[in-house]
Amino acid sequence: MQFLGRAGMVCYGLVHVLLAALTAQVVLGDTGEKTDQKGAVSALAQTSLGPVLLWVLAIGLFAFAVWQLSMAAGGYGWVTKKRKRLYRRCGSVGRAVTGAVIGIAAINYATGTSQKSGTEQSQAWTARVLALPFGQVLVGLVAAFVIGLGVMVARKGVKKSFEDDLNMSELPAATRLWVERLGRIGWIGKGASYVLIGILVAFAAINADPSESGGMDKALHTLAAQPYGVFALAVIAVGFLGFGAYCFAAAKAHKG
Repeated sequence: MQFLGRAGMVCYGLVHVLLAALTAQVVLGDTGEKTDQKGAVSALAQTSLGPVLLWVLAIGLFAFAVWQLSMAAGGYGWVTKKRKRLYRRCGSVGRAVTGAVIGIAAINYATGTSQKSGTEQSQAWTARVLALPFGQVLVGLVAAFVIGLGVMVARKGVKKSFEDDLNMSELPAATRLWVERLGRIGWIGKGASYVLIGILVAFAAINADPSESGGMDKALHTLAAQPYGVFALAVIAVGFLGFGAYCFAAAKAHKG
């Protein structure tokens, strides 16, 4: 299971490398592609070996999800503080869910099933919650959670705490410095993308307008439309690329 899970982490990293490429296209002025995980899967589907690659990706991501769930259940024994160990395990649950969702998207693309974008799903969910009593408050709490999650993810990059989960000695000596640098960039960039999504959800809560909500695709395109937004977007694209590189290293050197 661990071998398959590590192979799945390579697939997880590949998704982020593709996401970096799609984000770079937005920086260059191309707005036709979806800049989220489903957009990355869609880009893979358009290659000559699309169906085969999609099935391989789906199997790898499901294996990755199972591995992350096993880590959530009994992993991170090397983390001595209980609170930090709990955070690590919650993070594994989140990655398991994300991996499974992208894996399902890959199967849907492989079988020709229609797909809603992350932005469409986010807006539909926001509309349902806003219709509930105290809906604006509930959506606001979700926004605060997503922003807080983004800050925690970015903080992991700033403090380099992701290195605690890696056996750096398993990596070639010449690559360790690059893993440290790209890992920091990757975690910070990924955290920034979550904060952007949380801000969109917050505006939807404030204005009671579900159309202002959105997933990563809308968040990045909204950022691109701001003054100097393309520069910030370029940084996030490099962050996705760095996170993909971190995943490749973690596939070999992750503890547990």
